[in-house]
Amino acid sequence: MYANILIQYKIKSLDHTFTYHIPDNLISDIDVGMKVYVPFGSSKINGIVLDIFDKYDGETKDIICIISKDLKLNKELLELGKYIKDKYLCTLISAYQTMLPSSLKVNNRKESYELRKTYIILNKEANIDEYINNNKRAKKQLEIIESLKDNKIEKKELSSSSLNILFKNNIVKEEYESYYRINKNNSIKDDYKLTDEQEKAYKTIKDTFNTNKIHLLHGITGSGKTEVYMHLCKDIIKEDKRVIILVPEISLTTQLINRFYDRYGNDVAIFHSELSDGEKYDEYKKIYNGEVHIVVGTRSAIFAPVNNLGLIIIDEEHTSSYKQENNPRYNAIDIAKWRCEYNNCPLVLGSATPTLESMARAQKGVYNLITMNKRVGDAKLPVITVINMQEEYRKRNMILSDDLKIAIDNRLKNKEQIMLLLNRRGYSTFVTCESCGYTYKCPHCDITLTYHKTSNNMRCHYCGYTVMFDGICPECKNKSINSFGLGTEKVENLVKELFPSARVVRMDRDTTTKKGSHEKIIKGIENLEYDIIIGTQMISKGLDFPRVTLVGIVNADESLNIPDFRSGENTYALLSQVSGRAGRANLQGEVIIQTFNPDNKTIINVKNNNYLSNYEYEMNIRKLLKYPPYYYLIGLKVISKDYDKASKEANKIINILKNNKEDNTIVLGPTTASQFKLNNLYRFQIIIKYKKDNKILNILKEIDYNYINDKDIYIEIDVDPIRF
Repeated sequence: MYANILIQYKIKSLDHTFTYHIPDNLISDIDVGMKVYVPFGSSKINGIVLDIFDKYDGETKDIICIISKDLKLNKELLELGKYIKDKYLCTLISAYQTMLPSSLKVNNRKESYELRKTYIILNKEANIDEYINNNKRAKKQLEIIESLKDNKIEKKELSSSSLNILFKNNIVKEEYESYYRINKNNSIKDDYKLTDEQEKAYKTIKDTFNTNKIHLLHGITGSGKTEVYMHLCKDIIKEDKRVIILVPEISLTTQLINRFYDRYGNDVAIFHSELSDGEKYDEYKKIYNGEVHIVVGTRSAIFAPVNNLGLIIIDEEHTSSYKQENNPRYNAIDIAKWRCEYNNCPLVLGSATPTLESMARAQKGVYNLITMNKRVGDAKLPVITVINMQEEYRKRNMILSDDLKIAIDNRLKNKEQIMLLLNRRGYSTFVTCESCGYTYKCPHCDITLTYHKTSNNMRCHYCGYTVMFDGICPECKNKSINSFGLGTEKVENLVKELFPSARVVRMDRDTTTKKGSHEKIIKGIENLEYDIIIGTQMISKGLDFPRVTLVGIVNADESLNIPDFRSGENTYALLSQVSGRAGRANLQGEVIIQTFNPDNKTIINVKNNNYLSNYEYEMNIRKLLKYPPYYYLIGLKVISKDYDKASKEANKIINILKNNKEDNTIVLGPTTASQFKLNNLYRFQIIIKYKKDNKILNILKEIDYNYINDKDIYIEIDVDPIRF
């Protein structure tokens, strides 16, 4: 027998299967989807079995061994990999690799992360009574035998010398039991009564079980979308089916997972990047073996190997983190749609601020629109005030306005909590010399370095390049270096200075790099250990802290000024979501938005909590400029270490595209990419806008294929890009 095997290398020229002979000793065990060890050239590498057949005429090598019999890609995931390859123009092995946790990647040499406990049991084949009669003086041995008559005992709890004698005489033997690193006891609390809106939403979705229906659950912040999800899970479990629930941020999973653990205990598996390799292996195994009904995680959890899938829920569906930015550049929502169609089950997209694309599909009837316009219980929407920072600057209030300072002081006196949002980490955004104008930039990326005061270094947030800050200009050697711009560290320092008795915590990527750091900060906030929480957008979505009554948005213009056609939509979502953290219980919430553009339409819509007005405003702009949802987009980057080669090939490619496109397709460029130089690579960009073009993907495949063996040029294709 023979097998077609996809090898571990992601090189485009090797994106096909290789045929190997299956030795007789493996025939009974080998199966499609398994990871195997094979010779390849002079090396020995891993691969995935994609096909098994009886006859082959050519010369072949033998498969060396099966790496894992217990964990393999099932039929659904193998088919899904082909869909990802075709849609996102990546190699097939890249598609399969992205489905697997790091502990099970095809190129991972470690065979197992399984944890086992070793137990000692009596050997039933031995004559125990005779041994006892002949060894009455061996008290320690007899005590072990007596204790093992009714129970097995973990090996580490027994005396080693006496135990060794019993082993030698074949009186006892070892027994192994696998165990998981994450275990939660069931603690069922299911007495929550749904509001009328929640009940209606829940029943509408439940009635579509076993059908491929897509629901857009548009519920304002605090309307209780999570409780609707919880009730749907209960029904899925009753039907002995499985559900996947995606959340956009690790910071969100802490609170959400704890709620699911409280309700469903060990019937929940979790999946996110903060887990260790061993924990990911355990959670994957639980899911694979059908030991859990509920999977909660971030983007990659969409590939969980669940059987009998009954429902997928994507919370905060508007979030850009559902789109992977490195190869393969998939969108988890597209993968969810494919899996729901394959399993004939519904998909729920939940958000207080849905994407324009999702709302447009709901308005057209492609999605089923469900709205929830009321907060749960007595909670009311916060009062929103807009502060004109131009006037504050005249009063020398560069960071916090007088109104925000007074509001913070009042909340501190009332023992309430405050959130301050600034969507930029670090102390300052760039460092420059006042004498000669020199600005510190990354030598690899040509991007300004961000100063971090706590570590006294300057860092590139793209490649990680770091240099210590000594205050001396490397150009003119003067000590006239100044930091400009605003980051979370600088806000933290000012707040501590203005409110010295307040307990302040900063939550951004710099303070949440260590394992468990998200959970530690969130528990501290829940336990009222902090008065003021300062953070980036990771504090804006989904978190629920009853004592947070004030939200201050330090610089609302930060995301508005990004050169991106989605900046207005993203700004509305960010400001609206973070505003929704205030007043989620019975305490009245307040939001203060600081801006230099108080008359901006997006800011006004946030103030009025008017999503639909913002939707219509943005849709008019999109239609005029031919952007999604009116047109589809594809981004193509030509990348090289050589500037001239990258420029030359980019112009060649755009001519090919223009000469082969359909009439309604628009090709723009080439231009320099927004991050033109990254890691010493120059990047030119081409943008394709199209409504219906049956040729475009095939043209792009041909272009990609033409550069397979070109060592100087790399082509990067991004279908439905989130940003350029």
